[in-house]
Amino acid sequence: MFASLIGSISGFMYSKLLIVILLAGGLYFTLRTRCVQFRFLKESIKVVLEKPDKEGSVSSFQALMVSTASRVGTGNIVGVATAICSGGFGAVFWMWVIAIIGGASAYVESTLAQIYKRRHPDGTSYGGPAYYIEAALGSRPLALVFAVSMLLTYAGGFNMLASYNLQSTFSSYSFYNPTTSPWIIGGILAVIVGYCLLGGGKRIVSATSTIVPIMGGIYILVALIITVMNIGLLPSVFARIFAEAFDFSAIFGGFAGSCVMWGIKRGLFSNEAGVGSAPNAAAAADVSHPVKQGLVQMLSVFIDTILICTATALMCLCSGVEPTAELAGAPYVQAALQASLGSIGPIFITVSMILFAFTTLLGNFYYVENLIIYILKKVPSKSFMTGFRILGAAVIFLGAGLSMGLVWDLADVLMGIMAIINIPVIIILGKPALVALEDYAKQKKEGKNPVFKAETVGLKGKTDYWQ
Repeated sequence: MFASLIGSISGFMYSKLLIVILLAGGLYFTLRTRCVQFRFLKESIKVVLEKPDKEGSVSSFQALMVSTASRVGTGNIVGVATAICSGGFGAVFWMWVIAIIGGASAYVESTLAQIYKRRHPDGTSYGGPAYYIEAALGSRPLALVFAVSMLLTYAGGFNMLASYNLQSTFSSYSFYNPTTSPWIIGGILAVIVGYCLLGGGKRIVSATSTIVPIMGGIYILVALIITVMNIGLLPSVFARIFAEAFDFSAIFGGFAGSCVMWGIKRGLFSNEAGVGSAPNAAAAADVSHPVKQGLVQMLSVFIDTILICTATALMCLCSGVEPTAELAGAPYVQAALQASLGSIGPIFITVSMILFAFTTLLGNFYYVENLIIYILKKVPSKSFMTGFRILGAAVIFLGAGLSMGLVWDLADVLMGIMAIINIPVIIILGKPALVALEDYAKQKKEGKNPVFKAETVGLKGKTDYWQ
């Protein structure tokens, strides 16, 4: 009954409410910024390489890595496969659409997070949607609702889903028992993550953080190799993507299961544009102008969806393996790689999933611990955090043994609540981000390294920074 209820809520949110909010918000900011995601794409790449003014401060590149580590994960592999198997080839096109127009929303939310960020006593900064909701709207209750929904999303929904997706990659192996294996794998994962969260696994975290970017590069390279191996199928794959994307009779005949809904669902889960998660990392960056971090986070959306999700999609669709509902998720990716690379294919995906899922789980807790400080208005005690981390590990264990439909729907609903709050808020508060973009463009035209002051956007004396 609970799974059915969550499924119904998810269906309503993504077939009606969120489609309107996401597309309307993204198109609005695309028009208001005069297509910032295209005009400033080259500039966003330059900004990523800038070093902070203060020694030891968080650079734009480091903030990009934190947000990208959260975005890039099991959703880029299993999420894409699920969208294709459930919504058809056309879902890939709608993932592209939500990423392209979502880039403008990502710019605005992260620029706002920079403008309204708070200052630590040690000079570093922190912030996010909860902070700009309270500072600019003057509504701590709404900010608390957002903070709690994000805490439940990242410590609950997303972590259960990452755990489920990881264990599902073992389903193609002979030793896998559908009754017991999920719980055993979930238990092992929960213990390792709990050990790292409690401070005992610093070497594991350090090693994984080093390996994952390399693994991400190898993953894209393998996807490219498989696509080139099957280059003859590429024209027909693209033709089918566009044909199914605009098959309106099929779309409106069953919208809840259409390529549009699945593309938007899985695209949003993958890149999180407008959801309000990345601004938490963006606020920590030390930059001379808020727009710089807005552009960096816009770039992160493109890296996630246009690059990595497309790599997964083409790797699978060019393999010749037809997507079916029975193969939805990891089994489809493994079948596609086995068809192209033989027995090494499923092993490669399993290793990729282990690394991506592990860093996603740890990255999610980075966001969550900052949210707890906001909710409690203080740094929680060591015993409180120990209990919370143990509870978080238990949630990871639970997620591994639940059904695929329930864990995906639960993650979608919780993430959807964040977007329902954040997108209207950034539409209301968006003017400073738009004026800041004009100021940035003007200074760049004058040959300057842009420097921001709050009075430029009418916020003199109203921010912790930029005075």
